[in-house]
Amino acid sequence: MQINWHDKSPIYRQLAERLRDLILQGVYGDDDAIPSVRHIAAEHQINPLTVSKAFQVLVDEQLVIKKRGIGMYIASGARQQLIQQERSLFLEREWPKFKQRAEDLGFDLNHLIQESS
Repeated sequence: MQINWHDKSPIYRQLAERLRDLILQGVYGDDDAIPSVRHIAAEHQINPLTVSKAFQVLVDEQLVIKKRGIGMYIASGARQQLIQQERSLFLEREWPKFKQRAEDLGFDLNHLIQESS
């Protein structure tokens, strides 16, 4: 798992976001085990408590479930849940800016689709 750390947000949030991306991309599917806290902490040379905090964020979002004594697993339907969330965010945050920029450049939706194909 490759992560390029930055100073814009806490490491646990960056790690949680990277795991969300991996779920969204299908790297981790429903009921797949995810690497252990110790494994991720050692691989990225970060504190295990930081990894645990990232995992807890994903548990709170119901994307990951804890199986006592076994490990952490991707929750059933996690990818679909993320797709719905990301679509809503795209339409709310990104689409209006994109649409305005396209209109500023004289594109209409049909022309833009043809240009990009």
